[in-house]
Amino acid sequence: MTSLVIVGEYEDDSFTTPLGRLPVFYYGVGHMLNDITASCWFTYLLLFLTQIGLSPRDAAIVMLSGQVADGFATVFVGELIDRFGHFKIWHAAGSLLVAISFSSVFGGCLPCTILHSNSLTLQTFSYSIFAAIFNIGWAATQVSHMAVVNYITLNSTSRVALTSSRNAFSMVANLALYAIALVVFGVSSKTDTKENTESQYRWIAYSCITVGCCFVVVFLMGTKEPRLRINQRETNRARIPWAYWFRKILYYQVAMVYLLTRLVLNVSQAYLAFFVIDDLKMAQSAKALIPAIIYICSFVVSVMLQEISWNGKRLKAYYCAGGIIWIFCGVSVLFLPRSLNSTIYAISVFIGIANALILVTATSMQSVLVGSELGGCAFVCGSLSFLDKMSCGIALYVLQSHKSGTSPEVVVNSTHSFNFSVTRYGLGLVPAVCSFIGVVVTYFMKLDGTILKPLCQPLLLE
Repeated sequence: MTSLVIVGEYEDDSFTTPLGRLPVFYYGVGHMLNDITASCWFTYLLLFLTQIGLSPRDAAIVMLSGQVADGFATVFVGELIDRFGHFKIWHAAGSLLVAISFSSVFGGCLPCTILHSNSLTLQTFSYSIFAAIFNIGWAATQVSHMAVVNYITLNSTSRVALTSSRNAFSMVANLALYAIALVVFGVSSKTDTKENTESQYRWIAYSCITVGCCFVVVFLMGTKEPRLRINQRETNRARIPWAYWFRKILYYQVAMVYLLTRLVLNVSQAYLAFFVIDDLKMAQSAKALIPAIIYICSFVVSVMLQEISWNGKRLKAYYCAGGIIWIFCGVSVLFLPRSLNSTIYAISVFIGIANALILVTATSMQSVLVGSELGGCAFVCGSLSFLDKMSCGIALYVLQSHKSGTSPEVVVNSTHSFNFSVTRYGLGLVPAVCSFIGVVVTYFMKLDGTILKPLCQPLLLE
């Protein structure tokens, strides 16, 4: 196996020196359209579909169809990017597809309007198709944006700074969503009719697309397309075959940690609104306020993480810290009585801190895995994202399939009681178990032996 070699007429070390704040900023905002739409997807899709009349199982089918399409698209797009490059073209094309299709996911059943039918089967089919299209575009944007990190710089601290910046602006995107949701839910009609519900989420979708597209333009204008000069005699061997990664133990460890991290974030986010409204019986505004608190805390922590000089030991330590915090949060959610529902505000602060710690470090582990083997970084990002999408889709489908059943009530005393509902399992038990496994895998991971091989030509050419 021959490593990728970058050569040029002169040598300098600009590709290993830390990046300035402006390139980090331009990169960080490039995923905001994906982030704001994904936040709406995981926070409100199941709630929206059940509110307009779909059964929990049908709503889960819509979610699963999108996740499956996303999963396969990530692998396919990753392979094409490894072969042909052009990260910004893939990013722009995916963003365009996301912008066009997302409004149809929350905009009502278009085939039902055309055919003048209210069939639940037709609604499920329609939402599933638009969900799949949306997720294909989402995957193209995600893989291109994640993979380009390894081509922008070889400096390990700068790679973590890029990832942390992306995560910080992900929090901004989520906060923007919940600010929009607070306004829409506050000014719209209070009647729970299907038409009113569709109107609310349609305005949320249009607003999200507008905000996200503005930042996509900033990313495309501010970020240069990486161009690698590869030694001609190595050109045919520059692209790393899949089997190379499958022989690395670290690949499986990083894949497991990343999969578990995404399960923690996505499953908990999907059931947060249900937990607040159905289990804790809080006001409607709480389904936007509590997620906002989580993302404010995540944003603050993500910004702080950018200032740290990173190595393998610190990545492991910070991930384990975030995982342990999530374990305590998950147990607290699982046993939280309805009469103490205000406690969820304090729990949400720690959830936000834990989310930032595990997401930044788990994503940065991918860059450690890739190192200087740039010929297969898009495959690594795509394959890990495939595992993420498929596992989340299956997990949510299984949970939703059991949601219609009755939940056993646990009486603590005369004033405190709660139900062991599917919602509590989704927001409490599943994240806690996944965090525990992730901490164990990370503890035994050998990141210190991974050395980034220095190259001899800057990855960003003027």
